[in-house]
Formats: sequence, structure tokens, C-alpha cells
Amino acid sequence: MSIAQDRPELYEEVKLYKNAREREKHDNQADLYAVVNTLQHLEKAYIRDCVTPKEYTAACSKLLVQYRAAFKQVQSDQFPTIDAFARAFRLDCPAALERIKEDRPITIKDDKGNTSKCIADIVSLFITLMDKLRLEIKAMDQLHPDLRDLMDTMNRLSILPSDFDGKEKVAEWLQTLNNMSASDELSDTQVRQLIFDLETSYNAFNKILHNS
Repeated sequence: MSIAQDRPELYEEVKLYKNAREREKHDNQADLYAVVNTLQHLEKAYIRDCVTPKEYTAACSKLLVQYRAAFKQVQSDQFPTIDAFARAFRLDCPAALERIKEDRPITIKDDKGNTSKCIADIVSLFITLMDKLRLEIKAMDQLHPDLRDLMDTMNRLSILPSDFDGKEKVAEWLQTLNNMSASDELSDTQVRQLIFDLETSYNAFNKILHNS
């Protein structure tokens, strides 16, 4: 008779958590691990010339935004820094850690113009606005500054066509917010529509980057 037959408990599923709080803790750690690991692979892909600078800048900017959000959920006495987290989970990611420390795509510091910085800012603003809306942050004075910055930055980016639909949609929503008082909030219907318009514009923006 085998050891496994003598000890049926060996067939039992091993759970990493005992309650919802512990499960959330492990989920948050897994999310952070995935983001950092993806960033490491992106850095290698850029070094090997597998992605264009514009594709890299957009993807890296998005990952850095996701990293900041993910690390906030994990940061603690146990993991005061991302380096401590990487050591604890034996995450070999020197390129990702360097990118996190600089907090910007490698293309930005070497960019003589403002194209790469504009792309990074636009990606960050799209994600920030969509995250705010999904967190039910919908007051005029909480959305207007980011939406205005998004409009201004898109206008500065020369590779965007003047008739880019995303500009028109953002301009329309800016006008809507301009007609509201600071404490006024968007309705649930407006929030849903704004999220849809931002997602559509963000996807169209990425297509332009990939095709340019």
C-alpha cells in the first residue's frame, strides 16, 4: 500500500488563505507580481527591438500606472519597498525595478521633443479618469482637472490627427462639466457613457500609436 493511500490527507487541497482578508492579500500580491513580471518582459522586448518606441512608451506608461496602484495594496511593514517584495518572491526583474525607480519609460529621457512624454501623460490620464469613474468618483471638481489636462495634452501631440474622434468626445465632456457647479455630480447614465467614450478613445489612441 502506498503512502498516499495510508494518508488520505495528502489528497486534500492546500489553501493559501483562511478567510476573505487573506485571500485578498494573496490576490493583491499576485497582481503586483504579474505587473512587475510583465514590465520586465516589456523592457527586454524593447532592448531586442521587438516593439517600436511608441508602442513601448504607451505600454510602459500603462504598466507604471498599474504598478503604482498595485503596490499601494501590498505595501506594508513586510514589503516597505518593491525591492523587498521582489526578494521575498525571488522575482528576478532588474530592468523592471530600474524602470520603476525612474518612474517613466526609458524613451522619455532620451526624447529631444515632447512626443514620448505626451504619449505617457495621455495614457496615464485615460487610465486615471476611468479608474476614478469606476470608483464612483464623479463630482465635477474631481474630474475636470484630469479631463482638461487630457484635452491639452492631446492637442500638443502632433501625431494625432486634428479630427481624432477622441478629442471631440473629450471636448464635449469638458463642455458638460463646465456647465456644472463644482459640487455637482454626473448621473449614473453619464458615468457609464463617459467610461465608454474614454475606453473607445483610448483604444483608438493605441491604434494610432501602433500604425504610426
